[in-house]
Amino acid sequence: MTAGLDRRGLDRLDRRGGGVGAVYAGNSRAIVFRGLLATKSTNWVVVLTGFVEPIFYLLSLGVGLGGFIGTVHDANGHGIPYAAYIAPALLAVSAMNGAIYDSTWNVFFKMNFGKLYEGMLATSLGPLDVALGEIVLALLRGGVYGAGFLVIMQLFGLNLSWTAILALPAILIIAFGFASIGMGITSYMKNFQQMEWIAFALLPMFLFSATFYPLTVYPVPIQWVVQALPLWHGVELVRGLTTGVLGPAMLLHLLYYLVMIALGLLFTTRRLRALFLR
Repeated sequence: MTAGLDRRGLDRLDRRGGGVGAVYAGNSRAIVFRGLLATKSTNWVVVLTGFVEPIFYLLSLGVGLGGFIGTVHDANGHGIPYAAYIAPALLAVSAMNGAIYDSTWNVFFKMNFGKLYEGMLATSLGPLDVALGEIVLALLRGGVYGAGFLVIMQLFGLNLSWTAILALPAILIIAFGFASIGMGITSYMKNFQQMEWIAFALLPMFLFSATFYPLTVYPVPIQWVVQALPLWHGVELVRGLTTGVLGPAMLLHLLYYLVMIALGLLFTTRRLRALFLR
């Protein structure tokens, strides 16, 4: 018993130093397995409600309002149904919501009420193990939301190109980007009132990231602001894939998320290490 305690103490001391071993033990799958068991037993209803929300938007706006709007033009100037215009945007939003809520509210409760991370990091697990495990859980949730909505789009005939199949890995990248940032931001939140700022930031992105109308409706300075937002890049990436409008800009959208993922992982890992490995 004493030897086991001493070993854990040595592991903790070693992870206060430098090097990869200080942050990563190669066992993030343990975090994933625990999270999946918890979701299976208690959180499946929450997951289900998050899946149906974008479907309601599609039916009310894409199908209902779209019947009055008719067709709109894609980036190549071709006329497409309004529902086919907003559906890929809602697909990107679905991936974002699944990832961000799992990496924020879920992490908030574990960090401030369950005190789970303190226990995890008292073992051989490092902060990068915890960060990767939680991000993968959020990624899975975002991927499930996105894949389900992609099937709905196919049933409604809103995937206008065979390249729509590539939207699935695209939404996983989108979910990864938001999850990697979301967990680090949540580590600074101390109460429920502060957590409301997350929804306050997501709502404008949802409404103004060319989700329901083209970017060109805004004045040029506002367009620059919108183009700096991560959701706009996700919307444009998915919309290009589902409508078949491809171009060099797609690589820029992808690069945006790859940088976002790298910075998010670095930010979250350092934050967890500062909080729990002092």
